[in-house]
Order: sequence, then structure tokens, then C-alpha cells
Amino acid sequence: MSERIGVFDSGLGGLSVLSSIARSLPGADLIYFADTAHVPYGNKSDAFIRDRVLRIGRQLVEHGCTMIVVACNTATAAAVSALRESLPGVPVVGVEPGIKPAASASKSGRIAVLTTTSTARSERLARLIRRHAAAVAVDVLPCPGWATRVETLQLDDAGFAEDVRQHLAPTLAAGADRIVLGCTHYAFLTPVLEPIVAGRAQLVDVADAVARQCQRLSSAPSTDGQGRLTLLASAAPVRLQAALAALGLTRLAAQLAAPARLAAV
Repeated sequence: MSERIGVFDSGLGGLSVLSSIARSLPGADLIYFADTAHVPYGNKSDAFIRDRVLRIGRQLVEHGCTMIVVACNTATAAAVSALRESLPGVPVVGVEPGIKPAASASKSGRIAVLTTTSTARSERLARLIRRHAAAVAVDVLPCPGWATRVETLQLDDAGFAEDVRQHLAPTLAAGADRIVLGCTHYAFLTPVLEPIVAGRAQLVDVADAVARQCQRLSSAPSTDGQGRLTLLASAAPVRLQAALAALGLTRLAAQLAAPARLAAV
């Protein structure tokens, strides 16, 4: 029996995680749900996010998913524990900022974490920092509007690049040598970020680590199944499908079993 993995995010950001999972488990059937009717999660209350996460998780299980990936740092921080309690027996994988690898690899003793406003104020992030980065200085940098920029595919705006440069300037000047991408959307801003941090810091993403965890939890060989992809969205499914090409995810586009469709959750 092949694995069917449900992956969800508020919008397009989780596609970066989905892409890594598809490479690591080529035989798994994948369902991606984008909660585009409520994007972004970064400015929503924890209670609202928790309600959405529980609804979406249950829906994905009803679609036959045998594993759930919460491909959103904000949703993981707000609701992954509640989702695990709600779905006993179903492996649930969350996405957390790569603070541990960043702290252990830092040579300067200072790292930065780029987050949504919601994740920045979460107790889960504070615990991660206390547990894994007590020996280094950690700059937590909320980045309002960055996820929305990815959602609208405005990735090559010179004015935005200058805003990012100014946003990162203080932490880079202070010596941060690892920049943690604390939102899955930010992986798609790598072309903007890399020239800014080049020679001074390295970007830290966790998409591949999440894919390895899915491999460990998978109940089926990675070559079983047909590797089909289903796209669902709570709003604008056509736009979700079109984003695959715009974000350079042509391999995922080739795995589509049918056109993206609307799902009421």
C-alpha cells in the first residue's frame, strides 16, 4: 500500500516543503491543501489558526491521508500539539525554524531568525531558543508582508530587495552568521536574500529535514505508489496551480493527477 501524505499551509509557502517531500518519497501520493481563503496566518490569532488546522487536518484524513505535514511555521507553533491529540494514530510532522542547526554551526555566536509576527511572539519559538540556542545570541526578526509578497508572486521588486537589505543590516552588522528562514514562504525569497547575506551569513532552511522525517515515519517503501499530486485550495485553486510554474516547481506540475480544485473546509 502506498503512502498518501497530506501537506498544508495558509498558501504557497508549504510548496517548498512539498517539493522536498516529493523528491525524498517519489512513490508517495501527495495532497496539498492551501488555505488561500485565510492567507496569511502570520497576522491571525492562535485560536483562529488552531481552528483552521484542526479542520484541515481532519479533512485530509477523510481524503485518505496516512500522514499529515503542517508545512507552516506559524500553524505548527499555534496548533501542532492540538492536531496530534485530535488525530491519534496518524503521524503529524510539524515545521519548526532551524534554530538548532543554526546555533550549532554558528562561528560568530550570533544567529537571526526571520519569522511572521505570530511566530515571533509564540512560546514555542521561545522554547526552541531556550533549548537549542542558549549559548548564542538570537535576533528574532518579524518580517510583516513577506509571506504576502510570495503569495502575490512579487519576487523581483528592487524596492523590496532594498527593504530586505535594511531589515537585515543591524543583525548582519552585529555579526549574525546564520539566518534562519522561520516561515516556509521565505524559501522562495532566497534569490533576494542570498545576495544580501553573501560572504557574511548562510541561510538555514528545514524543508529537507522535514522530508527526511517523513521518510522515517513512512509505512511504505519510497518507490511504491504512483507519486500523484492533488492540489486543493479554499479559494482560487487555478491560481495555486499556476504558481507551480511561477515558483520553478515544474517537477510538481508534472505530477498533477487532475486540475487543482476548490475544497470547502
